[in-house]
Amino acid sequence: MLLNFNNLEINNLQPKTEFEKKVFFFIEEWLSDFKMVKVQTSGSTGIPKIFEIEKEKMLNSAVMTCNFLNLRNGDSALLCLPVEYISGKMMVVRSFERKLNLVIAEPSLKPLENLNQEIDFCAMTPLQVENSLDKIHFIKNLIIGGAAVSESLKKKIFKNLDQQSQISNFKSRIFETYGMSETLSHIALKEVFPNTDEYFTVFENIDISVDERGCLKIFAPKLNTELLQTNDLVEIKNGNQFKFLGRIDNVINSGAAKLFPEQLEAVVKKEIPNEVVFLGIKDESLGQKLILVIEGSESDHLKSQISNLKFEKSFHKPKEIIFIKKIPRTPNGKVNRLELESIIEESYH
Repeated sequence: MLLNFNNLEINNLQPKTEFEKKVFFFIEEWLSDFKMVKVQTSGSTGIPKIFEIEKEKMLNSAVMTCNFLNLRNGDSALLCLPVEYISGKMMVVRSFERKLNLVIAEPSLKPLENLNQEIDFCAMTPLQVENSLDKIHFIKNLIIGGAAVSESLKKKIFKNLDQQSQISNFKSRIFETYGMSETLSHIALKEVFPNTDEYFTVFENIDISVDERGCLKIFAPKLNTELLQTNDLVEIKNGNQFKFLGRIDNVINSGAAKLFPEQLEAVVKKEIPNEVVFLGIKDESLGQKLILVIEGSESDHLKSQISNLKFEKSFHKPKEIIFIKKIPRTPNGKVNRLELESIIEESYH
């Protein structure tokens, strides 16, 4: 289904799928006299919750993204994320703000499967991109959120788009996002293609700093009147850029050393295609024992690859490797570390 936000006549359209009905319900909610919108969090770092957001602040967020990507009236966009969450809702709000032509596609692992036209703007999860590599060259501006973009996925993106650039003049730009429900989607973008940046660049009118732990603090008055304190360890550069190091609540304390699983995972993902997660399991002598969970069937070849990896420190190597058929994820595609840790802990008893 295509919605023209330059001339939106929703009463003349008939939703055919459950997802289209949800989109229409949100549009009606947006057009109502209520100043607030209800949003559900993903629950990736805790219990899912529902809270209310001012429509005006959502519009402010939409302006920031559209301006950063230079989106214009009449450009096309593709919605393929659940509208229960801020990520899907904001695609609709950006369409309202910039008068976009919005294509509605059922959220799935292969949202571009039936796409045969060029699209100016789309937001997807890493898993969706992983399963849409043969079609991402149709997207001019692609933002990837919900989880970090792995090194292996970056390689696949480069390989695919390099091949496509030889037969097409259509140029894609791909960004990784940083944000949360409280910041109304993302507040910073990091280019993945055609350039590869280490640092996220924050939008205008947003101030960033760190607390005594080294965790990011965000002040974005147009999005949230409160000073937002995160548990994300970062390194700030030039006042408006930062490098994500890892979540402080994911830090593993093993033998008096602090280990950042996200950084260790990035090292492993440069060499193997499987989803991997580093965890700290309770250990009497070490406090926490560093283990590596790999999604997929047990493989001596993968074990050998990991054994030969050059980590920065010798104690960065996992003490044990565990294979699991499927790593649990939240509904919007994030690895659910809490559930995975519970599963692995149970297997130890």
